[in-house]
Amino acid sequence: MKKIILTLILSAGLFVSCTELEVAPTSFVTKENFFITQDDAIASVTSVYASLSLDPGEQSLFGRNLYFLTDMASDYAAAGVSATNPQVRALSSLTHDATSDRVQVAWRQIYAGINRANVAIDNIPKTAATDVIKTRLINEAKFIRALLYFQAVRLWGGVPIVLHEPTSIQVESLKSNRATVDQVYTQIISDLTDAEALPSTYTGTNVGRATSGAAKAILAKVYLTKKDWPNAILKAKEVINGGFGYALFENFADIFDKTKKNGKEHIFSVQFEPNQAGNGSSGNVFQGTSFTGFTATEPADIISDVALFYDIYATGDTRRDASYVKQLVNPATGALYTFPKPLFKKYLDLNNLATPSNVAINFPIIRYADILLSLAEAINEKDGATLEAHELVNQVRRRAFAKPIQTPNVTVDLVGLTTVQLREAIREERKKEFVQEGQRWFDLVRWGTLVTEVKKVTAKNSVSERNNLYPIPQSERNIDPIGLPQNPNY
Repeated sequence: MKKIILTLILSAGLFVSCTELEVAPTSFVTKENFFITQDDAIASVTSVYASLSLDPGEQSLFGRNLYFLTDMASDYAAAGVSATNPQVRALSSLTHDATSDRVQVAWRQIYAGINRANVAIDNIPKTAATDVIKTRLINEAKFIRALLYFQAVRLWGGVPIVLHEPTSIQVESLKSNRATVDQVYTQIISDLTDAEALPSTYTGTNVGRATSGAAKAILAKVYLTKKDWPNAILKAKEVINGGFGYALFENFADIFDKTKKNGKEHIFSVQFEPNQAGNGSSGNVFQGTSFTGFTATEPADIISDVALFYDIYATGDTRRDASYVKQLVNPATGALYTFPKPLFKKYLDLNNLATPSNVAINFPIIRYADILLSLAEAINEKDGATLEAHELVNQVRRRAFAKPIQTPNVTVDLVGLTTVQLREAIREERKKEFVQEGQRWFDLVRWGTLVTEVKKVTAKNSVSERNNLYPIPQSERNIDPIGLPQNPNY
């Protein structure tokens, strides 16, 4: 997709107070003279997508900022010595509070994207686009809005539901009370249900846009999170049996090969290109924060405990060496360099280690392996450890051990497990499968095991039940303390 940045309104949660400011604008694009043509409608939705991958001057939402909350504040990742922001280090040790700048930025970025979606949804109908294009674009915007609300409700619980663009910049008109968790999920399901009418595939420069299969996949995860097992099973099976062509890559490492973007396993990914918008910090910066060169200096993002998370892979499990790297050949010297501790590898461009800002590896929001494991989990919780549930997990395991995916294999297949045993096996597979993919914290909270698992890491023993939610940013509560009550123990 073309990387067009259209700043309609930056954030529904960003307020500015000014006095005696009189500026005569020399050039200004208003809704009235922008939302006219079909190209305008398309550009507005491109801006909605851009909210996931671009925030000039700041690390983007999925380019790294959400990682602090969903991975670094879990058990397997931590802040290395190169992470100098004390707020980042506080998230790593789970001692953060409501003044955390990273929590505030995540809130702002999520609501900025929601607001861009609202602006597009409200104004696309008045453009000259064809009815077919209007419907498609509106449903794409609804998909992104639902995706962002899905992040928000899991991070903060009940949050304000904002469905239309602000009509005033007056603070009172911009306030919005926290909705209940159920109300937020009702809105998410409504938007994703509409998005199920999206095309199943795209061609050319449109590849990477939200599809009907992506809407069904996120719906499956929504129902899984709500422990609505029947609907989770229904939607996951629609993804698998819907003729979308999804399948596992035979080679696990291909998921993060930039030459295989938007492949058969990628149901929906955040799209990254080199040095987006002329601002490298706005794109995928995981390489620059996971790799600091051939040196003993720790990068900003590190594994928390080698014994707990690197040494757990069985011999032959290819996911370990695709997720972490212990040795690399230094292209300047030709020598094999061994790092003191394994580095995160999924977002390293091994052919371009010298220019980390140019990493063009997409961030997977949801991929086919997630659907297989989610369906296995839902079936196991609803019906017990059936043969079908075993087979779904075994497909993921066979790929991990480089075996034919559809062929039973006695050396890697799980057989005859009880419901409790299969539950633990699924959780173990997810831990090994989704390193640095923004899944771990959500999984632990969903399973109710966050405190138990994180406490196993000595440096993170400050974790407590409060960490099952993040604090409402204090900067937001300063504007509306009554409408935005704080989460417990913050």
